[in-house]
This record gives sequence, structure tokens and C-alpha cells, in this order.
Amino acid sequence: MGKTLTQKILENHLVVGDYVPGNEIGIRIDQTLTQDATGTMAYLQFEAMGLKEVKTELSVSYVDHNTIQVGFENADDHNYLQTVAAKYGIIYSKAGNGICHQVHLERFGKPGKTLVGSDSHTPTGGGIGMIAIGAGGLDVAVAMGGGEFYITCPKVYKINLKGKLQPWVSAKDVVLKMLEMFTVKGNVGVIMEYAGPGVRNLTVPERATITNMGAEMGVTTSIFPSDAETLKFLRAQGRESDWVELAADRDAVYDKVVELDLGSIEPLAAAPHSPGNVVKVADMKDIKVDQVMLGSCTNSSYKDIATVAKIMKGRKVHPNVSFGVAPGSRQVIQMAVKDGHLGVLLDSGARLLESACGFCIGNSQSPKTAAISLRTSNRNFEGRSGTKDAQVYLVSPEVAAVAAITGKFSDPRKSGIEYPKVRMPAKFLIDDSMFIFPKDADGNVEVARGPNIGTPPVNDRMPEHIRGSVGIKVGDKITTDHIMPAGARLKYRSNVPKYSEFVFEPLDTAFPKRAMEAKKAGKHTVIVAGESYGQGSSREHAALCPMYLGVKAIVAKSVERIHAANLVNFGIVSLAFKDMGDYDRIEQGDEIEIPDIKKKLQNNEPVILKNRTKNIDIELTYSLSQRQKDILFEGGLLSYTVK
Repeated sequence: MGKTLTQKILENHLVVGDYVPGNEIGIRIDQTLTQDATGTMAYLQFEAMGLKEVKTELSVSYVDHNTIQVGFENADDHNYLQTVAAKYGIIYSKAGNGICHQVHLERFGKPGKTLVGSDSHTPTGGGIGMIAIGAGGLDVAVAMGGGEFYITCPKVYKINLKGKLQPWVSAKDVVLKMLEMFTVKGNVGVIMEYAGPGVRNLTVPERATITNMGAEMGVTTSIFPSDAETLKFLRAQGRESDWVELAADRDAVYDKVVELDLGSIEPLAAAPHSPGNVVKVADMKDIKVDQVMLGSCTNSSYKDIATVAKIMKGRKVHPNVSFGVAPGSRQVIQMAVKDGHLGVLLDSGARLLESACGFCIGNSQSPKTAAISLRTSNRNFEGRSGTKDAQVYLVSPEVAAVAAITGKFSDPRKSGIEYPKVRMPAKFLIDDSMFIFPKDADGNVEVARGPNIGTPPVNDRMPEHIRGSVGIKVGDKITTDHIMPAGARLKYRSNVPKYSEFVFEPLDTAFPKRAMEAKKAGKHTVIVAGESYGQGSSREHAALCPMYLGVKAIVAKSVERIHAANLVNFGIVSLAFKDMGDYDRIEQGDEIEIPDIKKKLQNNEPVILKNRTKNIDIELTYSLSQRQKDILFEGGLLSYTVK
């Protein structure tokens, strides 16, 4: 029996366990990446574990999220990141060098390697043939120190591509079609493997767009083969020696095979407020548009920027539209300048934004009240833009450009504009001067710590019984943005006591005070949730800050992969309703008890939640390996590692 590409790479990196789908396995990690919104805590945890050196082949610290210096907090974090990188031998990418996923694809990604990053869109690296997985910062810190990275051995779905994209249809439409087919839930423990004759018709940046937004489906990661197109990209980056040919065996067996004809796809969009709300652009009926934003780690490559520039050439941005362009990297900007594309965009009336995550995470370019905003980014959760009632649609660069010109959300195929053809450069402009490459780790470097940078809090050991109340009850598709708001609040990411004041801010501003009062009274807090709790960002603060407030358990219909791992890492047990109807039998404020929780987990026995307020028992299930149980018993991975 042949092997899938996924199996080949994972087996080559297998350290703990056997390659049996559904089992927990530990793999060796070749590369790590962090970004400043999550990296500061990751490196604080690296230090707290007493690790002395980085043992990966390559680790990179990127500054791309909070590059706006309002107050001292962000600048202090960046200073910390630069000095800690110098001390431990980590490559440091300065603010302005670009968005981590775009830059890593350009300069460091290698086919066949494993990459774990403290950002949920790390699967972008799958576009170049890597097993690239998003994780919480604590997992990344362990991997940097040479520890195994644990995942559930995945099911592998083959997406068999054929044909080629029609004019005005792009890779963004491909992944939106995938989201229409697979939705944003129910895909935990799956890796999407793209194959078939249609693959050769997609460039590496197009493949990276598809793997990037695979994160919105909840899959572990997505991957393309490494082929002649991959070689072409690496050769253009001056990295031909990093190429290796990789593909699945012809007789590989998959858990599911899905056929997708690229030629059948039409322009699509994700309507508010989920990447899974996929609609046809042709059905949007010329809706008036207030704002258009081009960029983010999904669609900010040279090909994207050049395509939009060709569409905009000789045309002007509509008077009622604010059009912002954030190229994904300094390399993309330099290439766009060299080839004249940046001048065309500026001539059209576009606003040049920094090569950073900016508008995507809601810390700049928030739209006006009730605005219609078309964005090429990957998430349109309610309020993520920074404006609660904004209606954000996710679209391709082509759809975005036509809307910027016409002021309307309309089918670009009917725009009357000739579709531009963009060739990938034979050679990119290479300038690595905004990386700081440490020759060797220097233990004598003094790490800079501003007043907003604290030490990672450590949890208590798991109690024998959980006794307290339901601190909050939430519905389906609660994202990590709901739990820990991004945008302006992210500047407190290094100060857990302060950041904890904003837990569930978009849903219930009284929650932090309520939970802290319970903690001081010696009572535990439990969170009750619906389906797909913890969607979105890998932001581990969505587990770390609730832990600080005394949350001991999540009881949900389902929890997404990265967040479930983060909950274990911070000593919060994730439990599921055996009968989904029991969700309706428990309310916020109910007094509850989960007796003998530690004993039940250790003995693999059913867990019973006793609702003392309603005098009913609710049976709960769980899916935890013995390793995860041991971590929970110690109060989290930090305690478990240093015990």
C-alpha cells in the first residue's frame, strides 16, 4: 500500500507513538516561527522552563502584528523580542520586514520540513510542501527547546484538482469553495492534501492562499506536493538548493477523496460574520461598498499586488471608497516599486499601508459605522475589524479591485475590464537586511523587560473536585477573539493580570470580575459553550487568561483543535456533552459540582456534572491521552515541564 505525502513527512519526523490515525503522536519539529502578538509570552515561557538553547534547525521571531506604537507597550515587547532572540540564537525579523507567513514562505520554507508556529495561519507553509501547523506559544516554546510536538495522527483527505482557473477566478475562490464544501466545523484531526493534474496550474503563492485559509475549516493543516512549480519559486528566491521533489505514492490510500474542477469555480465571497458563509459574487447585486482592504497573510504576495495594479492602471478609486493596500513583505514592496506596480496603485488613489497584519486583526483601518468592507484577509468575525456593526466580506484581490473602482460589490466578469495576466518573476529582489541573524547564541545578552512585561502565571494542580458555578454560557462558533479581544487590547499580551480584565469583553464585560470574585472565595468557574468553541486565532491567552481568573473546566458541544490543546497546556479540562440536548439544561449562574474529576480521568470513567441549582446530573465525555491527563493533573504544561 502506498503512502500519502502527509504520512511520508510525519513518519520521517515521528518520535513518539505509531502512525495510526486517531492516536496521539509526537513529532520532531525542524522550524518554528512566532509573531509579536503571541511570541512575547512564548519566549517568556521558554525562559520560565529553564531552557538554555534553541535546538531546532531554524527559529524566527517576526514582528508583524502590533507594529503601531501607541503607548510604550508594543515597543517594549519588540525590544524584549530582539534581545531574547540574540540571547538564544533566534533570527529576528524587524517590524516592516513583513507578515510572518509571507516572509517565511519567501525566505525560509523548505519542502518536506516540519514547521510549528504560534499563529493559526502557519499552514501557509503547506503551499511549499511543508507540514506546517499552528499552535499555542507554549507548544512552540517546547518545540524550540527540542521537545516533541504532539498532534492526533490525522485522517488525510485528498483534494484531487483538475483543470485550470477561469479569468477573474483566483486561489481565494478555490479555498472559499472548499469552505462551502467542508464548512468551518467538523474537520478536526484532518489534513487536506492537494493533488491531481490541476495542481501544476497553481503557483506557490496561490497554493499558499489555499493552505492559509484551510485553518478556517478547522483542519490540522493542508499541503501541496513539491514539484516543478515549487522549484521555480525557490529558484526565483535564490534558494534552489532547498528544493526536493515530494508527492504521494500513486497507490496511496486516503480517508476521503474529493474531486474539484478548478474550471467550474466562479468568484465567491464569505459574507458576515464567518468565513464559512460563502456566497456567489454574482448574487451580490451591486451592493454599495465603503471600504476595500487588500493584503493580510492570505492575499498580499507579489502576484496579488501586481494583479490588482494591472486592474487599477489608468483608473481611479471611487470617491466613496477608502482603498488600503498592505503588501505582505518588504520584498513585495520592493518588487512592486521596481516593476512600477506601486506607482500605479498610488496614482489610482490607493493608500499604502505597512507590511503588517494591521487591518486584519482590527488594530488599524477600522471601517465607519455599519460600513460594507471588502477585504482579502481570512477572517470576518463580528467586531474583528474594530467596528462592531461593520459588514465585512472576504473576497479575492480581483473582486476587491473592481469594487474599489466601481464603488459596488459586483461580478468582475461583467466589469468590462480586460482580465490581467501576471507572470511569476524569474527572480525576486532579495534583501535580507531587515533580519538580524545571530551568529551564535550569546548568553551574556541582557534581556530587556519593560514595565508591562510580567512573568507567566503558573496554575495550581488539578483539584480532586471542581466546585463552583457556570461563569458564562455562550453559543456556537465562539472565537478566540470573543474570548480574548485582539486589536488595541493586544498591547497587554505580556501582562496577564491586565489582559485578563478583558476576557469575554465582546460578550459579557462583567465576566472577569465575577470569575475573580469566585476565585478569591475559593470557588471554581466553569464555562459552558456550544459547537466549535475556540475557533480562529491560536492566541493561547484565550486559555491562559481564563486560567488566571480561576476557570477549571470548559463544558462544550465541541472545541477546536488549537484551543483544545491550549486548554490542556494551562490546566483547564475540556469536557463534552454526551447528550447534546443537555446544553439546554444548564444556565449561567447555576451552582455545579464535578466530583472526583481527577480520579475519573485517571481511571477513564464517565464524568458527571451535578447541577445543584436544577438538581440534575449531566454525563460528560472527554478525549485525552495519558500525557494530556498528566499535564492537567500538574496544572498545565509549564508546571509539568519544570516539575
